[in-house]
Amino acid sequence: MKKTNAIRILDQRKITYDLLEYTYDSENLSVDKIAEANQLEVKTVFKTLVAKGDKTGIIIAVLPGTESLNLKSLAKYSNNKKIALIPVKDLQNLTGYIRGGCSPIGMKKDFPVFISTSALELKYVYINAGKRGLFIKIDTNDLVKTVDATVCEIGLL
Repeated sequence: MKKTNAIRILDQRKITYDLLEYTYDSENLSVDKIAEANQLEVKTVFKTLVAKGDKTGIIIAVLPGTESLNLKSLAKYSNNKKIALIPVKDLQNLTGYIRGGCSPIGMKKDFPVFISTSALELKYVYINAGKRGLFIKIDTNDLVKTVDATVCEIGLL
């Protein structure tokens, strides 16, 4: 298997992780469906969303599939007045990753990362490994350290 940027960074930093391959279905991108198909607890499967703030520019939000992004809260924590998700067409150019394969680790640039506080309730989480059909299972604290994340209330149930 060809290593992604995310995997290379974890290897360079000697961070322990496991990989989980899954069948990618472009018709079912919801975290619920992916978790169910792979017998994973949906609260452990996290999504990576890319947004743009009116003051700070690009920021990354990482939250479980059970939560929706609270744009007002993310704006507050990131020192912005307004936040909007970027158009999908801009994702690869900004991050180096495509939709369904976006990892918070190993993007083209080191953008500020904000992780939902619900992550701290979990020993490990599954995040995208940088390509469709591949997850990284990583200790929650290792993820926070690796991306130098701010842990805050950015999710809505």
